[in-house]
Amino acid sequence: MTSLIRYQAALLVRSQRWLAPVLLYLAFLAVGIRSGQPVLDSLGYTAAGMLPVTAWLVRVCVTQEPSAARAVVAAAVGGQPKAHLAALLTALGGAVLLGTAATAVVLAISDPASTDHSVRVPLPPAGAAGLLATACCVLLGAAAGALCGRPVLHGRGWSIAATALVALLALVTAGSPAKYAVTGLVTGSLTGTVHVPVLPLLGAAAVAAAVFALVCRLTSVRG
Repeated sequence: MTSLIRYQAALLVRSQRWLAPVLLYLAFLAVGIRSGQPVLDSLGYTAAGMLPVTAWLVRVCVTQEPSAARAVVAAAVGGQPKAHLAALLTALGGAVLLGTAATAVVLAISDPASTDHSVRVPLPPAGAAGLLATACCVLLGAAAGALCGRPVLHGRGWSIAATALVALLALVTAGSPAKYAVTGLVTGSLTGTVHVPVLPLLGAAAVAAAVFALVCRLTSVRG
């Protein structure tokens, strides 16, 4: 699996198709994040942006190979499911790196205080909460991208529209782990309270694992 992920990562880097989602995310942060803003508010904003970006990266990774190359790789590693899983894990790993770097920058430039700057917020638990919230959004974004791309949906137009819709719903729907994690950061900022989203992370991980297993199994049927 390691060699497959390296292969997929090399394809992703050389194709430069990662530039669009990454640049969009950087623009999103440039618009919404300023030095000296309350740290929990900024961490919530940073985490939320990772959900659609991760879904986009997943779409890039699962569609970057020509059909012939994909068939050769699948034959070499013993089937489509393993090759498809490598593409999903490559996108997930790239999103984790991006989200971690963004969280670290936000921690460095933000004010460790509540929304009204009256209550101090300890940075270590705030950083842990921000990383876990980012992880929730990354996992649900990966699930959205996997569920709305090949092999479930092959049509480019339908796939893009469905990915955007599912990513939005994952951010705003009641009960979504991503919504719970991001809301916990933003509401906690009002009083300077840090809510570490452990349960939302477990829920997001379960959803992502189930979706990955489903779509990898479907590759044997739908290609």
